[in-house]
Formats: sequence, C-alpha cells, structure tokens
Amino acid sequence: MLAGCLAVQAGVPVSQVRIVARFPHDPNAFTQGLAFAEGELYEGTGGYGRSSLRRVDLASGRVLERVALPRQFFGEGITAWRDELIQLTWRAGIGLRYRRASLTETGRFSVAGEGWGLTDDGRHWIMSDGSAELRFLEPADGKEVRRLPVSDDGKPVRRLNELEFVRGEVWANIWYQDRLARIDPATGRVLGYVDLSDLWPRDRARERAQVLNGIAFEPETGRLFVTGKRWPWLYRIAIPALGID
Repeated sequence: MLAGCLAVQAGVPVSQVRIVARFPHDPNAFTQGLAFAEGELYEGTGGYGRSSLRRVDLASGRVLERVALPRQFFGEGITAWRDELIQLTWRAGIGLRYRRASLTETGRFSVAGEGWGLTDDGRHWIMSDGSAELRFLEPADGKEVRRLPVSDDGKPVRRLNELEFVRGEVWANIWYQDRLARIDPATGRVLGYVDLSDLWPRDRARERAQVLNGIAFEPETGRLFVTGKRWPWLYRIAIPALGID
C-alpha cells in the first residue's frame, strides 16, 4: 500500500526514510529479534532446530558468537535488559534469560500463549503475541502486570510483531507489512507509521517468508537499524521528520 494511501486511511502521519548505510546480513537468519547494547549487535533467530541467539559484527555481518536453542524451542523476540539478554519462544510457553557477556543461559520464565516480539521501557519488558495487544511483564519473574490494546482511530492494529522502544514510543513491525507502527505506551494509540517499502530492491525477487522483521535502536548514538527474515542486508536508516539521523 502506498504511503499516501496510509496517511489518508489511518489519519496519522506516515514518515519516509533515508538509507544511511547497508550492511551484510546472514541470508539464512530467520530474524525474530534485534537489539543493541553497549555498542554490540545481538540477533535472535527462529525455526525449529535452527533457533539461536547471536552476537553479530555489524560491519561484516559475521556471527561472532552463537548459542543454539533446544530443538523444541522456536526462538522469537529479544531485548537487552541491563546485563542480560531476554528471549521469547513462540509456542513453548517459555522465555529465556542469558548473561549478556557470555550468552550463557541463566534462567527461564513462563509465558502464557504465544511469544512474538520483545522490548523494554527501562521498567517493564513489553511483548507482543501477534494480536492487537501489548503485554507488560515484571522483569523479576516475567509475570504479566498489564495489557495494552493498540488501535488506530479506534480500530485494532493486529499482527504486532518485533518491537523496539524508541524515544518513549513502542515501535512495532506489523507482520507482512513493510511499515512500522509508532505506539504510545500509555494509551495504545498509533501515533504514526514509518514506511519501509523501498528497502527491498524492486528488481529483486522476494520470497513470502522474507518479511520485514527486526528493529534495533541505539539510544547513545541515535542510530536506527532494521532488517528482515532471511534478508541479505541490514540497514541503518534515517527518518528526518522524526529527527533520527
């Protein structure tokens, strides 16, 4: 759908992006989560028997460290929480905690229903489950403390997927759409969209599974990165209208 059409139908602003840089990305990585912490890039991937948590070199795309999840787990979203990395699984009802420095698993917690995307606001973990709701979790034990319905002009915004906390807003991939939703974490109202439809080259074939999925914001530098499932590239993007360079 064209950005102009989105603006008319949704009644909220649609921000355009500029590509600042393009980096290599493992084309076999079924990206489910992306996060920056202290200058290092981390990625969570999915697939039964293929799920992992990785430390990745941004410039080359090379995987520096990799931890495989048990074969019964389908890895989902990740977030960098203090000195930990937190990773959801899809339908196993389990979340995983790791020591960030070593990628060593340190504990698990229960997740009701499906796990999709994950981020945090500095106080709570925030997760999506593919619905039009966000769940806020207590980091001490992963227990749910509240749910937030997400809507655009009163209409639920479903299929919320990978999440990132960006300057006081929750940004979400919408499954099978080349746009991000900017969500007010207090009200659940969609504040705007970010149009990423120009990232995939128009002259290159794209498989159905190669959907946009993966957002990482680095607060210290203001850099914003995005990628997708089995994408051969990871992009650093600027959004002039939002002051992100």
